[in-house]
Amino acid sequence: MSNAIFTVGRRKTSIARVKMSPGQGNIKVNGKTVAEYFPVPRLATKAVSSLTLVGAQDKFDISVNVTGGGVAGQAGAVRMGIARALQSTTPDTRPHLKKAGFLTRDSRMVERKKYGLRKARRGTQFSKR
Repeated sequence: MSNAIFTVGRRKTSIARVKMSPGQGNIKVNGKTVAEYFPVPRLATKAVSSLTLVGAQDKFDISVNVTGGGVAGQAGAVRMGIARALQSTTPDTRPHLKKAGFLTRDSRMVERKKYGLRKARRGTQFSKR
């Protein structure tokens, strides 16, 4: 398995470790199929959108180990990891993936809560009496 590519994708607090090797198009996320792991069809499509963009759905076997965050962040992390692996295997796909924004790390994270406030920015409700 020397021809396998290992990449990492991140989104919010989710981290996806991707192993991509030539194959028939089998995609496993934490030991399950994409449709099983992401029950919402929108998230399942988002996770494999980098493959569909370059038309490589049935060219690679992909195994993903994803941890942390929620399902939306995990889908974004998987998408980024697969895009990075595609870029490594076939460098001519880079302009298409870059234009679609699949190679850019989305750095938006939840803002921390500050002391004296109820949330990150929301203060306590004012009571006149």
